[in-house]
Amino acid sequence: MAMNWAMLSPDRSPIPLPDELIIRTIDSGVELSLTVPDAPPYGSSTSGGSGGTKKFKEVGRLWLTDQRLVFVADVQKGSAKPALETLSVPLTSLTSTKFEQPFLGANYLAIDIKPVSEGGLTNGTRAEIRLKDKGIFEFASSLDKTRERAIYMKRQQLEDEEGLPTYTAPPGGPGPSSSSSGPVYDDLPPGYDA
Repeated sequence: MAMNWAMLSPDRSPIPLPDELIIRTIDSGVELSLTVPDAPPYGSSTSGGSGGTKKFKEVGRLWLTDQRLVFVADVQKGSAKPALETLSVPLTSLTSTKFEQPFLGANYLAIDIKPVSEGGLTNGTRAEIRLKDKGIFEFASSLDKTRERAIYMKRQQLEDEEGLPTYTAPPGGPGPSSSSSGPVYDDLPPGYDA
C-alpha cells in the first residue's frame, strides 16, 4: 500500500502498530519484486501517471502480522539506500494472492495490491515474493488465513458501527401519553380482585 512508510527500530524491524500481533517472520532470503504501473515520478508527490512503469527488486526480511504485511530491504553498510526500502501493506488492501508454481524456476507468491493516495503505488500494483532458502507454500497458507480473518474482522467492525437506527413515534400519532378513542376500563378482570 505504501512504499518506504514503515517505521523501523534500530535493528531495522518494523515498529508494531497499536494492538498488532506478529504471526510469522522470515528473517532472511526474501526476494520482493514490485511492479508499479503508470507510477508517479520517483520523489514526487503528484498522483499523475507521467513516470511510466516502475520495477523494484530487493532482498530482505518479511513480517506477517494480524494487520499488515511488511517487507524491509537489507541495507549493506557503505552502500546507497535502496529505492524500495520498506513496503507496508494492510491485509485488507491485498486484493488477491496466488501461489504460483512455474515449470521452470522457483515457486512464488503473487499479490495484487490496492493502493492509497500518496502511498507511492497505483492501481494494478503487483508484488512477487520468493524465498531463497525455503519453500513458500507454508507462508502463503498463513497469509491467506490471516488475510481472510482481517477482512472478516473489518466487515464485523463496519456492521457494528452501522447498528440499527433509532425509532421515534411519529408526530401526532398515538403514544404513551395520548388518549385513544377506544373504551377505557378501570376495573380489574375477573379473578384479579385485590
